[in-house]
Amino acid sequence: MKSRERGFTFLEILIVILIIGVLTAIVGPNLMRNIGRSKQVAAKDQIRILELALKQYFADTGQFPTTSQGLQALVKPPAPSPEGWAGPYLDKEVPKDPWGRDYVYLCPGRVNTESFDLFSLGSDGREGGTGEAADITNY
Repeated sequence: MKSRERGFTFLEILIVILIIGVLTAIVGPNLMRNIGRSKQVAAKDQIRILELALKQYFADTGQFPTTSQGLQALVKPPAPSPEGWAGPYLDKEVPKDPWGRDYVYLCPGRVNTESFDLFSLGSDGREGGTGEAADITNY
């Protein structure tokens, strides 16, 4: 008696490929949407951390870094170094936003005229926008 080896037929392989394609079409967009949302959440969290560091800088020096001194003043004392600077106020370098760009820091702010504005321009890198392209701000 000869044993007969049986493989997959062409039709069975096509059905499996079709099922994988349908699952990818259903799951793929949801996965990409979640990645976009997670970047927005990460930007909000980083802005909160930077805000705390800026408030500690203010508590020590009585002023916020100027726009030209920027967020780097949280890591290295700016020139001229303000009296009371007790940094560094961050453990590491100033982070980039989740899209790989610098956070925008304005002091005095356009919105927060008595303190500072801090924001990320979102996924599109331009002011304004909606959804994933929306700016993430401290105001």
